[in-house]
Amino acid sequence: MSFQIPIGPQHPALKEPISLRMTVEGEVITDVDIRLGYNHRGVEKLAEEKTWIQNIYLVERICGICSHSHATCYVQGVEMLMELAPPRRGLYIRYLVSELERIHSHLLWLGVAGHEAGFDSFFMYTWRDREVVMDLLEMISGNRVHYAINTIGGVRRDLDAGQIAKIREGLVVLRKRSEYYFHIGANEPSFVGRIAGVGILPKEKVIALCAVGPTARASGWARDIRKEDPYAVYDEVDFEVATADSCDVLGRVVVRVKELLESYKICEQLLDKLPPGDIAVKAPRKAKPGEVVSRYEAPRGENIHYIKSNGTDKPERLKVRAPTLANYPATVEMLRKGFIADIPLIFAAIDPCICCAERSVTLVSAASGDESVVRMSELRRRAIARHHNAPPKRNAVWPF
Repeated sequence: MSFQIPIGPQHPALKEPISLRMTVEGEVITDVDIRLGYNHRGVEKLAEEKTWIQNIYLVERICGICSHSHATCYVQGVEMLMELAPPRRGLYIRYLVSELERIHSHLLWLGVAGHEAGFDSFFMYTWRDREVVMDLLEMISGNRVHYAINTIGGVRRDLDAGQIAKIREGLVVLRKRSEYYFHIGANEPSFVGRIAGVGILPKEKVIALCAVGPTARASGWARDIRKEDPYAVYDEVDFEVATADSCDVLGRVVVRVKELLESYKICEQLLDKLPPGDIAVKAPRKAKPGEVVSRYEAPRGENIHYIKSNGTDKPERLKVRAPTLANYPATVEMLRKGFIADIPLIFAAIDPCICCAERSVTLVSAASGDESVVRMSELRRRAIARHHNAPPKRNAVWPF
């Protein structure tokens, strides 16, 4: 006998709103339905009313953990539209922050994986070390979450000798600890026993379902934008694409720890080769008419920004395809034939960011069912009108 178990959109195991409908027979999942659309933000529509510079800080807020990923993917595209060539020093600093953010993201995820598997001491270790890289990012940019280091044509902050020395010291500490985590992740019996064989995703399914990032690389598909379509400075540094062939959650742990070690290597090379000179060039106020697709290897996988210009100081269209959205079809495949107890572990293994994947808002008329997209100014006007027309609350306490 089969029955359906709803998880979300509000659930203690979910930090963001999404609805998972599991059809189960006993303890085994036979079918999965993922329902989206509970997180309405209107970011893409709002971008059409903001200038090229203002949108840097808007897209940075698409996600907290990979804020620099979205900001960098966006400015890459705008620089292509404006035919700008950022100074070499600015590019090196920009992608140094990119790799530090990757380290931050993977350490955070490893802690979550340990927590979901019942290995909370692993969670404590990795989140302790996450503070090391967050302190480095704060030293470089002044911020621990939204770094605001990017600008069109380069970066906003330079590095001095003292900061470079502290970054090197932090990388030494992090590498030593990550090597220890690699040993734990591959050999600790209770941890390996809990995650091995969970969330199976064969390589042929990865390709058919267009999975990205560590989710794909853990199934033996060595696909990384930094290697296959190198952008900026990635063709000037030496690193390996981290893969595993176990096709399960264990493989996703191994891939992320391997990527930590590769990111330390990239950061050291960027510091060694850091060229002198300016960190930014002056950008024009307007971009020529045209369109561009910008690709970026975020910690979760390939991030895509489509940007269209109509010749003004604002984009005509901004479309974002976050890696979480790309991994949803693969998540359904991983959950099928799994057990109910494995749901949090399998879903967490893609490192989901729900707000990354959902950015637009559509208004639907309750009376007619008609859909419409409105400008931000109209949405604000309707909100103000609704507030003023709302009936007063009963038993309201008024200050005198």
